[in-house]
This record gives sequence, structure tokens and C-alpha cells, in this order.
Amino acid sequence: MPPLPSHESTRSVAPSPSPDASDLSPGAPPQSDAAADRAARADLAHGTEESVAAQLGDSAALNQVASLSPFAPLSVPVFRMLWLTWVAANTCMWMNDVAAAWLMTTLTTSPVLVALVQTASTLPVFLLGLPSGALADILDRRRYFIATQFWVAAVALVLCVAILAGGMTAPLLLALTFANGIGLAMRWPVFAAIVPELVSRPQLPAALALNGVAMNASRIIGPLLAGALIARAGSAWGFVLHAVLSILSGLVIMRWKRVHTPSPLGRERLTSAMRVGLQFVRQSPRMRAVLWRISIFFLHATALLALLPLLAKGLEGGGAGTFTLLLASMGAGAITAAMFLPRLRQAMARDVLVIRGTALQAAATGVMAVAPNVYVAVPAMFVAGMAWITTANSLSVSAQLALPNWVRARGMSIYQMSIMGSTALGAAVWGQVATVTDVHVSLGIAAATGVVAMLLVQRLVADRSMEEDLSPSRAFKAPVADTPPGSGHLVVTIEYFVDPARAVEFRAVMQESRRSRLRQGALGWQLLHDISQPARYVERIEDESWTEHLRRFDRVTASDVALRDRKLAFHVGDAPPRVTRWAVEQ
Repeated sequence: MPPLPSHESTRSVAPSPSPDASDLSPGAPPQSDAAADRAARADLAHGTEESVAAQLGDSAALNQVASLSPFAPLSVPVFRMLWLTWVAANTCMWMNDVAAAWLMTTLTTSPVLVALVQTASTLPVFLLGLPSGALADILDRRRYFIATQFWVAAVALVLCVAILAGGMTAPLLLALTFANGIGLAMRWPVFAAIVPELVSRPQLPAALALNGVAMNASRIIGPLLAGALIARAGSAWGFVLHAVLSILSGLVIMRWKRVHTPSPLGRERLTSAMRVGLQFVRQSPRMRAVLWRISIFFLHATALLALLPLLAKGLEGGGAGTFTLLLASMGAGAITAAMFLPRLRQAMARDVLVIRGTALQAAATGVMAVAPNVYVAVPAMFVAGMAWITTANSLSVSAQLALPNWVRARGMSIYQMSIMGSTALGAAVWGQVATVTDVHVSLGIAAATGVVAMLLVQRLVADRSMEEDLSPSRAFKAPVADTPPGSGHLVVTIEYFVDPARAVEFRAVMQESRRSRLRQGALGWQLLHDISQPARYVERIEDESWTEHLRRFDRVTASDVALRDRKLAFHVGDAPPRVTRWAVEQ
């Protein structure tokens, strides 16, 4: 292996043979770099990229002392405080949905307008998922989280005023429901991104399971509160309680003293941040595998919820009360399963949990297809809730571990969009199948095809790669230019000389390099092979600008450093690979 090149001190962006700080300049021997990285991360304030990675990093000591209790994350004061606000926020969401749906029935008799309440509530989550994730990554997450809470509170207050003033109409209700959905769409990615900051890596699965508990508990509490208030005081008071809880939640979040460290390069442009988020997910085999699995699961599992009102009505003595009972049974099953998830994760690998959870969900759906009464349906829904949270939690943990902190909100927003998109598609598909056949046949088909589809995805989109170390590294030193280009793309070329006998191995490693460069945000990547010199290869990386080129150094992980060492192992000769930076003239 050739000697590692020294730290770059670029004087211009004109062609030069100086070592590439973007990939080849460690600045110190690997051993001292690792120690320096650990020391630097320990010294930085909470909330920085390094402190987050330190919490997420593998630690034998942490793994030994981490409690298997599903409530262990609640021992962390900040997590406990924000989790309680999350419970309140989700309770408000369910209260708002119930109150808005009931209010619409008093404003119009049109089934279309009544159905559009649900559309107006969920559509923003799908449309604004990626922009909200990008904003959560480039802005101060604490302030952004607070802003989303007060946005939701403001919408609820407008609803109250409109109802009490007698000015509420069906179109206005839809518009305000859509505005409330915008707040929900903006809030979810930021909360998903901050959870790994609050707990250690061994406690992360339990923390995510508690988030599932919050969602399912609020699914029970919210409608009950809304129904009681509507029956006793009217729809307006449901929105009043919504506003009060949202304001209180915002005030609680303000107590969180998270330190935000702005990038010296300034904020990313929103369009660029969205592009990089999509690019990261596209170039991450682990995230692609997670998205395939979660999409297949919700595409089929949503048949049960979509057709549940019709199932409840068809049971002996079925009605609105039966529908509520079945929903509550599913929520209770999810909460119960969350208590056992730590032991299940210890006993089974995540992929095993996913396939067994899918099979259990399919079995519960099959039982619901033939259930004659609530005595059979309630236990089936309880099991369905257990299977639902087990599968969703396992995949959520996989997604979190596949994302470095700098792109976490964007990645989790894409994950949520996959859930919303597959849920919407599944509801339409299984509803149409039920129209052509009947509800019971539709559920039976969904149950059978769900297991088959998941088995196929597990086989065809298998995640065989080892878990990457995504902790940030400072091994690559950013270049400095006296006169950096003000605009235009930047091209970096790195020249390798490789033994032709090892060319196949080298090309395979360079494909990993391609994925790594694109995940960091590069616009393009090519590997050029010199026809006249078979041993000569040139790696070409294109960046959107000089600033975006520098931004890639903040995204380097320990896995990227290991990849750099593997590439250098192929280079022959005494001199390090020759690097040149080019400013593209307009």
C-alpha cells in the first residue's frame, strides 16, 4: 500500500497534483485520527453531529448496561418530556379528525365532502413529506419543532373562532383541516430525527416502540375525548381542547435546551437539500430494502383498516360502537406488544421479526374475513395490533440505523411518505377488489398475497450488506482556496494506477465509491479507464458548486474512511493518487 498523502493546502482550483482532501487526506495516521475523533466528539456540545454520533455509536459498555425494559428511555428526562408532548400531539390529531368529521356531517349531507375531510387531513403528509424533512435537517430542529406546534395551535384557534362566530362552512372546514395537516406533515420528520439524539443506541428500539405506544394510546384516548366533548358541549370545544394542548406542548418543548450549531458554510438551499435527501436514499441499499419492506407491508395490511367499518357493520349486532371497540382492541394489542419488543429483538433478527410479524398480521386479517361476531373479531384485532407494531417498529429501527444524522429527517420523511403512499394505494386497491367481489374475499386475498409479497421482497431485495459505521469522521480535511469560484460546477479527478490483474476487484470497490460520493451529495460520478495505459484509472466527481463540494466533508463517516483505505490498497507506485480540481467555466 502506498504512503498516505499529506494534508492538502490548496492554493487554487486550477489543475494541480495536490492530494485530494475529499477522499485521500487523513491529516494523521489512522490510529491517531480515530482517537482524535473520539476526543473531539466527547468535547462538543449536545446537539452537534458528533455528539449525536457518539450517542448512536457502538459501545460494548453501553450494550452491557442498557436495560431491556421497554420503559428504559423514559429514564432520560429530555426524552420523557418530549415523549409526553408527543402523546399530547397525537391525541390532538385524533381529536381533530373525529371532531372535523362530525362537524362536516352537520354542515352538509354530501358523502364526497364528508370523505374529503380524511383526504384533507392526510394529503399534506404525502405532499410535504420531503420538503418538511429537508427543512428539519437544515434548520434548528428545536425551533422548527416549536413552530410546528404553534402552527397547529393557531389553526385550532381559527377553527374555534369560526365555529363560535357561526361562520363555518364546508369549504372553510376542508381548508382549515388541510392547514392542520400541514402542521402534522412538518412535525413528524423533525420528531423522528431528534429521537436518536435523546437516547443511546441500545435504547433506540425501545424509544421507537414507545413512539408507537404513544400513537396507539392516543388513537384510543383522542376519539373518546372528542366524542365526550362533542356530546356534552359541541364540536367547538373539541377544537378548544386541541388548541390548549397544542399551546402547552409548544411551551414544554421550549424548555428543551438543545444547542444548535449552524454550519459555517451556511444553510443548504431547500431544493438542493431535497435532491441530496432523495439521492442518499436511492444510493443506500439498506434504505431501499427498508422502503420496499414497509411499502409491501402497509400495502396489504391497510386492507383491514380500510374495510373495518364494513366488517363492523356486518357482525352480529354491529354498529358504530362495534367499530370503536375493534379499533380500541387493535390499539391495545399494539401497546401490549411494545412491552415485549425488547425480548423479541433479543431473540430474533430484525428480518425474522418482519416476516413473522407480516405472517401474524395476515393470519389476523384472515380471521377477520370469516369472523361471525365480536368474540372472534376482538382477539383477532388485538393480534393484528401486536403484529402491526412489531413489524413497523422493526423496520423503523432499521431505517434509523441506516441514516446518518445530517440526513436523518429527510430519510425518515421519505420513509413516512412510503407508508402514506402505500396506505392510500392499498385502501384504493382493496376497496376496489371488495367492490368487484365482497369484503371477505378482498381481505382473504390481501392476507395471502401479503405474505407471498414479503417473502419475495426479502429474497429479491435482500439487505446483505453489513451495518455501516455512520458516525462522523474528521479524517478528511476540507481544502482551502485563496480565490474559490463564485459559481458553477466543480469537478474533481483522482488518478489511480492499478495492477490489471486486480482490475475486476478494483471496479467493484469503485462502485461502492460511486454510491458513497452520490450519497454525500455529488451531482455525478464516473470511472474513466485509459485505453493506452491499462493500469491507469481516473475517478471523476462533479459537485454543484464549491460550497456544496466543501459541504461533503461534513458528511464523511467512518465507513467512508474505511472505503478510502480499501481504494488506496489497489494503488501501485510510491506517489499517492494524483488529484486535480477543476472549476467548470460557464
